[in-house]
Amino acid sequence: MRSVIDILDLSVEEIEALIACAQDIIERPVAYADACRGRKLATLFFEPSTRTRLSFEAAMYELGGNVLSVAGAGTSSAAKGESVADTAKVISCYADIIAMRHPKEGAAMVAAMNSSIPVINAGDGGHCHPTQTMADLLTIYREKGGFDNLTVGFCGDLKFGRTVHSLINALSRYTGINLVLISPEELKLPSYIKRDVIKKKNIPYRQTTDLQEVMPELDILYMTRVQRERFFNEEDYLRLKDSYVLTPEKLRTAKPDLAVMHPLPRVNEISVAVDKDPRACYFKQVLNGKYMRMALILMLLKEAGRL
Repeated sequence: MRSVIDILDLSVEEIEALIACAQDIIERPVAYADACRGRKLATLFFEPSTRTRLSFEAAMYELGGNVLSVAGAGTSSAAKGESVADTAKVISCYADIIAMRHPKEGAAMVAAMNSSIPVINAGDGGHCHPTQTMADLLTIYREKGGFDNLTVGFCGDLKFGRTVHSLINALSRYTGINLVLISPEELKLPSYIKRDVIKKKNIPYRQTTDLQEVMPELDILYMTRVQRERFFNEEDYLRLKDSYVLTPEKLRTAKPDLAVMHPLPRVNEISVAVDKDPRACYFKQVLNGKYMRMALILMLLKEAGRL
């Protein structure tokens, strides 16, 4: 059974097809209004989420389908000690497709191995978040017209940021990509990603702690929040949480067509004053995520023979 756990589960050609489908949905929403009539999406969220869960649910409703929702481990049989594997087997009896978020890395893979219906990873710990990456890719495509020959700056929490890890993996398959990694020393990109993705594919990159120094070079600035829930102690979080705060003043040296992105939620890392700047793309990302999730649901249900 085909599932999507990692962005690399999708080929470049499949991502292009999903982007084309999403663009068609944007242009002709009525044509898709009954595409999933009679089908059910189960959203299993064992970790807090607003945007991603509602995005999946809105996607399924706009395709004419229905939603079965579990929000929080405390409201599910996980509170009784049920395993992820057993949960996946049970939900397979009720639904046609699963979107799952879990705080433990690898949990979505375990679910997929034990499910008889497609599983979409909606985020597993600090590991992967493929549908956020799909939202990011559609945003980049719509803002830049493609993915080649871009200088992309990632700023903030590069250590625990699963959205950063997934997007670097996705962009590594295109030509002319340059990466600028901006973070405190304590939140640098994990060495295994540098080794297995960036260096393995000979992608030019630089690491810095100074956002202002590199701002004029960037085509895309991908801001991230410092995530309290990933820290082992409050002191480290409080020390690092405001390492980078993007303001209109800091954008004065940026390119006029810079795309400022953020997977949301934000805390303090982007001033609300930046929202009025035409280069701010983070709310566009939210809408693009819904369209890409619609396209992915359609693809997986068709492959599973459920449409």
